[in-house]
Amino acid sequence: MAGHSKWANIKHKKAATDAKRGKVWTRLIKEITVGSRLGGGDIATNPRLRLAVEKAADANMPKDNVQRAIARGTGGLDGASYEEIRYEGYGINGAAIIVECMTDNKVRTVAEVRHAFSKFGGNMGAEGSVAFLFQHCGQFLFAPGTNEDALMEAALEAGAEDVLTDDEGGIEVLCPPHDFGSVKQALEAAGFKAEVADVVMKSSTETVFIGDDAIKMQKLLDALEDLDDVQEVYTNAIIDA
Repeated sequence: MAGHSKWANIKHKKAATDAKRGKVWTRLIKEITVGSRLGGGDIATNPRLRLAVEKAADANMPKDNVQRAIARGTGGLDGASYEEIRYEGYGINGAAIIVECMTDNKVRTVAEVRHAFSKFGGNMGAEGSVAFLFQHCGQFLFAPGTNEDALMEAALEAGAEDVLTDDEGGIEVLCPPHDFGSVKQALEAAGFKAEVADVVMKSSTETVFIGDDAIKMQKLLDALEDLDDVQEVYTNAIIDA
């Protein structure tokens, strides 16, 4: 199944992430803390925590920071108590947006998210207003040039649900969220390391933006991602740079 290329969007997001390493560490510490609080501090039995710890390693976070976050989550250290909360809304031309947050102050967070939406041409929606347009799944993205037949065979054997290709030859592998760890391990054992691998909210529709609308939409997404309490921003917008 073909679709729009995701590589320009991925490169933009990775560049923005690399430029904000301190913020990336803060978000990962929150995720590790909450993940260990909900599922325990053993990465062998806690897939969510294992993924967060792997991301921390990829971001070059010191192991001491990781261990302190796990200890805080499991009650070994005092610290802020974070709550997960999701906001939904609309961007330029009605594009769907989901904003996932972790916060110790919901009043502050909702005010900041609402302000970002309104300042940059969007609107906050009610709970459930756009969530039906997204699928919770494990997602692996492989660069153009990857051997599609071999990857497809390895992915389906590992338990993936779908393998998609885009117009530039990039390949996307999807799996159920609870199978993410086992699929990732199997793909890497078969010699396939994804450019991006994560459990995400994947949109079932796409809205392509070009020109001024693309610039406006990117500003809105950047403003939301820059908020301290925001962990992830998902959208069905494809920015055609």
